[in-house]
Amino acid sequence: MVGGYSRSAESGAPYGAPADGEARYSPAEVKSVEVVPVMGRPDPERICTSIVERSNLSLRMGLRRFTRLTNAFSKKWENHWAAVALWYCWYNFGRVHKSLRMTPAMAAGISDHIWNVRERLEFA
Repeated sequence: MVGGYSRSAESGAPYGAPADGEARYSPAEVKSVEVVPVMGRPDPERICTSIVERSNLSLRMGLRRFTRLTNAFSKKWENHWAAVALWYCWYNFGRVHKSLRMTPAMAAGISDHIWNVRERLEFA
């Protein structure tokens, strides 16, 4: 939120068909990038997907349920949701990030200490 209201935009990329001879897992060719303001007046120079993509990568690498070809899955939605909530709680309140030298919750002023397992489970 900036100035009391949210600014957001979508960035989408239509993909082209893979070139002849490319393997199944080869990335598709990006034809163009379309940017659409969704709310407020976002700065066009700052619209990108890198923050969301990094968050998704951290989640996939930290919680193996989101990687392909794995047997670490939940049969019930409630168990899946609980695992994701606990992982985000650990990531933001219990893990010291090298670039911040503290947890993201401490950097944001939400917490004044690193949460232990008991605190994280009570919060979740």
